[in-house]
Amino acid sequence: MKLTFLGAADTVTGSKYLLQCNGLTILIDCGLYQGVKKLRSRNWQSFPIEVKKLDAVILTHAHIDHSGYLPALMKQGYEGPVYASKGTSQLCQILLPDAGYLQEEEANFANKHKYSRHHPAKPLYTEQHARQVLKQFKPMTQNQFHSIKSNREHNQLGCRFMFTPVGHILGACAVHIDDGHKRLVFSGDIGRYDDPIMHNPDAIEHADVMVVESTYGDRRHQQLDTQQALADIINETVNRGGTVLIPSFAVGRAQLLLYHIKQLLKEHRIPTIPVYLNSPMAISATDLYKKFNRQLKLSQQDCAEIDNITRYVRTQEESIRLNESTYPAIIISASGMASGGRVIHHMKNILPNHRNSLVFAGYQAAGTRGQAIVDGAKETKIHGQTFQVKAQVHNIGSLSAHGDYAEIIHWLGLIKQRPQQVYITHGESCAADCMRLKVERAFHCNVRVPELNETVTI
Repeated sequence: MKLTFLGAADTVTGSKYLLQCNGLTILIDCGLYQGVKKLRSRNWQSFPIEVKKLDAVILTHAHIDHSGYLPALMKQGYEGPVYASKGTSQLCQILLPDAGYLQEEEANFANKHKYSRHHPAKPLYTEQHARQVLKQFKPMTQNQFHSIKSNREHNQLGCRFMFTPVGHILGACAVHIDDGHKRLVFSGDIGRYDDPIMHNPDAIEHADVMVVESTYGDRRHQQLDTQQALADIINETVNRGGTVLIPSFAVGRAQLLLYHIKQLLKEHRIPTIPVYLNSPMAISATDLYKKFNRQLKLSQQDCAEIDNITRYVRTQEESIRLNESTYPAIIISASGMASGGRVIHHMKNILPNHRNSLVFAGYQAAGTRGQAIVDGAKETKIHGQTFQVKAQVHNIGSLSAHGDYAEIIHWLGLIKQRPQQVYITHGESCAADCMRLKVERAFHCNVRVPELNETVTI
């Protein structure tokens, strides 16, 4: 096998791994770059090989930094299958069209207000492109191997792949590739242990070589009572007469936040104020989480109680009216790093008022608006205008859906037949190198942080 690291090298976004295995050419993950302009500009580069030579795409999970390049790949000519777990396939039906719609919306807004350097500004792909690529999805069962055969008549070898759950979000899995001689395992994004709504990551039996994420490779999560931290922020903000705005990832994080807020209201630990979920994608994902609740820790009663406390903001008109309200409220809105979506329109209203609170709920990638504000920026630019940051800013790191380095080391320690080689990806440079050192010390195997576009032989 030969493996080329086409993304998620020295960064947490743009996951893409090109694998040549028994004459097959397979892409594991097909993520969009997010964050700083230097990274986002890579989305516009042509795929490094002729896409018609790809035999298959396999997704670890549905987040856009792992799936969001699929419509662009299809535009370049990819017509093959996209293998994913059933949960991932369902979530992609929500996330990918929304990603296309948002890109069209941002291009239209840039053209209307003339703040783009490109004339006219164009989306990378459209909602229609995203809906078209969904037809190529092949939902697969977990915990059993499936075969991939080449369409080329001369090649009868093929290889096998399997999905095993790793927590994180609905449908998220490690991907196991077996060529008959060695087994290569991609961790995808590893979830938390003792998460309120997700099950623990499944232990894996055997890996000869692994590709492991390192989002939190250099740190531990805050050891705090998440619900109490939320309660304190909400109560203090309401006492000031302000509103709590929570930029949230639409899948996983929004549902976790609703669960915590539901519990706080149920136990009378916060006042009864309106709770708005203002993200069409997050609303659809919440519906999906309720549908798949048996794969999660959510009971039917939990789902009903979340519905009872949540006001779902479905239209743009309703969203605009929220900014006109002066009554204290909690607004959960995408995107989680404040890089786009409805939340940035709310931020224009929330940020200049010291009574309000802006609460980030997890990892903020380098170069994002969220990271700048969490790091203490006194102002931020939105749609070409500068806004003062006078609202109270919080970041509750314990809400992250990514395991920290200790949780990843624990997960690796459960492998019965451990790998001889581990490649560390999906982390900023410092985090990835720290993760490398920790894995080396714990398991005494070969560990490397690969370079972008590097090819290794397995």
